[in-house]
Amino acid sequence: MSRIILKTSAESWGLRREASVTSFFAKISELATTASMQRFFIYFLFLYLSSAPLWAAPSNTSGLPIPRFVALKADDTNVRTGPGTRYPISWVYHRANMPVEVVEEYDLWRKIRDVEGTTGWVHKTMIVGQRTVMIKGKEARIVRREPKEKAAPLLKSEPMVVAKLVECEKDWCRIQISGRKGWIEKTALWGVYPEEVFD
Repeated sequence: MSRIILKTSAESWGLRREASVTSFFAKISELATTASMQRFFIYFLFLYLSSAPLWAAPSNTSGLPIPRFVALKADDTNVRTGPGTRYPISWVYHRANMPVEVVEEYDLWRKIRDVEGTTGWVHKTMIVGQRTVMIKGKEARIVRREPKEKAAPLLKSEPMVVAKLVECEKDWCRIQISGRKGWIEKTALWGVYPEEVFD
């Protein structure tokens, strides 16, 4: 149990200098006989409760890996400060299929992180398991016909472009942009882990 150190004298409060939170509240309740002490007790209790976590410890309610990459389902996605509609909306994403990373789960809510590292909570119905990626960096990247550094170029993709993730090898991933499929170095993408290999 967490412990607190009382700065007031033990004699005036009738308490030991070192007391548990539980015994502290019990003694304060006994002293709360006057109107002023009752107001003090209510105020102190409010401060204590307001400092406590507003939701339970993280849990893996879906049974899926955490962290994992997913994509936003809709063009407008509300992101909240906590896992529930009672929490205020922090901002709104206006980009369907944008890749985000699920870093925490609570009941029907998922805490996500975007390419800039910003986190917030969304309802699970606002994300889908379809994998997408985003082109990283500040310069355009070449998408090639084969997973080779000197392979013929297929197209050039600008930074922040979202593409469908098709498959990944050790160092290369195959993506689809505007219906055209080609290969790009994995290090150029956000939305895939370095060790991921799949087809």
